[in-house]
Amino acid sequence: MAPEKLQRQLVETITLGLASSLLVIAIAIPLGVLVTRKGFPRLKNFLVDTLGLAQALPAYGLIVIFFSFMGAGITTVILALATFSLLPVLRNTIVGLEQVDKSVIDAGRGMGYTTRQILMKIELPLSVEVIIAGIRTAIVINVGMSALAFLVGGGGLGETINSGLKLDRAPAILIGAVLVAILALLFDFVSALAQKHLKPKGL
Repeated sequence: MAPEKLQRQLVETITLGLASSLLVIAIAIPLGVLVTRKGFPRLKNFLVDTLGLAQALPAYGLIVIFFSFMGAGITTVILALATFSLLPVLRNTIVGLEQVDKSVIDAGRGMGYTTRQILMKIELPLSVEVIIAGIRTAIVINVGMSALAFLVGGGGLGETINSGLKLDRAPAILIGAVLVAILALLFDFVSALAQKHLKPKGL
């Protein structure tokens, strides 16, 4: 197995995991904030139910659906991964914001905070630990699912695993699977550090 090829696949897997996770964060957290505002209960239920159905699909099936509309390539994989892992972040954002003590919010209003200031200085800081827990779940999902990227021309360590299966080479299968697992654990470890660092002091 060529080291250059393995290095390329490793970089592709990291890229897929990072890009899809950042996309999830950019979409799910603002959506979670939006649906917890007054007047959006139906939208909240619709999004959670719809994304729940998407997550219930087999990962391969979701990638194939995106492939049928967008064709092969890394963009197809990133969007499929992001769709599959949106729910944990959206759900945890909603739960985190809704569990903030209303008396604390009222105290902020009493201090003259605007709605935006209440969100940025009270609600999000108090819910950040729950939100990051959802992000950690999404990251592990994305890195693990990236092994399927090769099916639609997305590259990644799945190529090594697939080659090992086709050629009946157990070492290749083991190397690919172990590297994917190590990447998932590494991403989760970094997320755990962020969770600890961003947690408000005194909580």
